Amino acid sequence: MARKIIDLSVTLTDTIPSDPPGLGPRITYMDHAGGAAEFTQMFGLPEGALRDGAGAAAERCEITTHNGTHMDAPWHYHPTMDGGKRAITIDEVPLEWCFGPGVKLDFRDRPNGHTIRAAEVEAELARIGHELRPGDIVLVNTAAGARYGEPDYVGTGCGMGREATLWLTERGMRVCGTDAWSWDPPLMGQAARARETGDWSIFWEGHKAGADTIYCHMEKLANLDQLPGTGFEVIALPVKVRAGSAGWCRPVAILDT
Repeated sequence: MARKIIDLSVTLTDTIPSDPPGLGPRITYMDHAGGAAEFTQMFGLPEGALRDGAGAAAERCEITTHNGTHMDAPWHYHPTMDGGKRAITIDEVPLEWCFGPGVKLDFRDRPNGHTIRAAEVEAELARIGHELRPGDIVLVNTAAGARYGEPDYVGTGCGMGREATLWLTERGMRVCGTDAWSWDPPLMGQAARARETGDWSIFWEGHKAGADTIYCHMEKLANLDQLPGTGFEVIALPVKVRAGSAGWCRPVAILDT
């Protein structure tokens, strides 16, 4: 049977606004001429040693583990997880969690800043005719996906609240993801609501659910609009950063055609 692979990652670049000011990546490109000069200096090469005078092209990146498509580890959310256990870092995430049946929840119609609750997750699963099972990888399609690369991307889309996150993990979900900048609703809106109400427990509440359960989520996913509700597999392997709070990843969805 033929298979279709859909890339669920964005391209790591410093040419578009994909993070709040000051948090974006910086990439310096060295061309083949620069690479030749570097090789000559490093290894004492004589003139003409390199074919066509071309050395190694390379890039120097100044990035955080949260730039580009990445997977957050429990350590990112809180020092402890799951009732007081030390939170695991990205290099400790079991690879078994990173392969599994995909489930897409379509919340593109929710307004910017909206917090998704458990009842909305249940209703969406009923709509697509799926009962969540342990090992399912849940992908949340928001309005942010269509705005990636635009100035309003970071502030666009809905997000997952504490209640919805715990509902998912109680049913055995360990890996999930969103096409938005954050698993939570846009943080500026969360902070504004917290100031208005005096209730700061709502700030970063989806992330902080990780203090009471155990799960990893991906952020800045792409092409979720191309996925059906179910019927596909997800592979999402994070880069092993020692003791890291996150790792870059290139998740893919695999569909039988």
